[in-house]
Amino acid sequence: METTAVRRSLTGLLLTWGVTRLLLLLFVFKVFLFPGPDVTSDVSVIYQGWYDVLRTGTFPLDDVTWQYPPAAALAILSPALLPFLGYAQAFFVLAFVADLVVLSLLLYAGLRPGRRLRGAWVWVVGVPLLGPTVYARYDVMVTAVAVAAVFAAARHPRVAGALVGLGAMLKVWPALLLVGVRARNTWVSAVATVVALAGLFAVAMPGAFAFLTFQRDRGTEVESLGSLVFHVARQYGWDGAVLLNYGSVEFLGPWVNIVSTAALGLTGMAFGWLLLWRIAATRFEAHTMADAAFVAVLMFTTTSRVISPQYMVWLVGMAAVCVCFRASRMGLPAVLVLVACFVTVLEFPIWFGDVVGSTPLGITLLFVRNGLLVLATVLAARRLWLATVPKPVPAPVPDQAARAKEASASS
Repeated sequence: METTAVRRSLTGLLLTWGVTRLLLLLFVFKVFLFPGPDVTSDVSVIYQGWYDVLRTGTFPLDDVTWQYPPAAALAILSPALLPFLGYAQAFFVLAFVADLVVLSLLLYAGLRPGRRLRGAWVWVVGVPLLGPTVYARYDVMVTAVAVAAVFAAARHPRVAGALVGLGAMLKVWPALLLVGVRARNTWVSAVATVVALAGLFAVAMPGAFAFLTFQRDRGTEVESLGSLVFHVARQYGWDGAVLLNYGSVEFLGPWVNIVSTAALGLTGMAFGWLLLWRIAATRFEAHTMADAAFVAVLMFTTTSRVISPQYMVWLVGMAAVCVCFRASRMGLPAVLVLVACFVTVLEFPIWFGDVVGSTPLGITLLFVRNGLLVLATVLAARRLWLATVPKPVPAPVPDQAARAKEASASS
């Protein structure tokens, strides 16, 4: 009976994945038009422009929208693997392949003892909730590397470390996977990979680390948690502006620097909490690394000055890995992330004009989406703490005889 149930679940899962991914491909190939602005222009205009520069052996030094670690060049150059397709078409196909890789990893893990297919369902459902943006950004490729790293950690710690290092050099955030890792060789492998890749790119291509300056100068993006201050302030006469700045739509004007600094402060507090948890935690199980990574990515995404829609792909991937483990307690935070994904596709791209214009609809969507992320972060952090940090043992209460003896001794 159990085998039959698994087969039925597997059949339904694969059918759902096939139908939803076909729809995503039809949208990015523009057989069907998705509501809102064209999300594929980043690939056909920005990515392809970077591709033309990277092929010359240098990074796009004059383009402040290039804000990625040097290994991101590999993702941007990857459509060259399919020379029989145009750049954008090849990129969409490779994003689809990365999606398939994540599904395969989750299926393989979910069918092992102590695991379940629920994690694969989170991925199958979560990705299409974000709309065609998933296939029009390279974040799905980075997520595939991160998911592979988490699953490799138990049996192949050095491989896991190399994958973490590669992921960090693609888009930084996979470095957060190390938060819950205790194996020293995983850390050593990750650091060695980062050093090797950094050295290789620094020698081979000029401008490998120009992205650090570009990232430093970013402001408060209109979808971030801090942006809610200005969305509300605009209703009361705030005289700032909303402009395309450093590759995203950001608020510019009075008090923006203060809110951006506050966001960095929140990120610092999140780092402090993770450090405190790492020191206090003593109970580490098979799923702890995945749970800790999910919490860390939630914290740094929610407190970021920028919450682009593609960032939600990271959360879906980490949530899916957590839910693969039967013992994980991240089920409810994972559901909250899925709901946040649905609200995300409503605010971008469908009603992004309302978000940029700070209309009541746009503000409501952002309050709901960001509120869901905050709630998921708090719940996930609390559950991680309770599952891994032992409760303090109360001091024993002396019995009456001992108290009488102490009293007589003191007198």
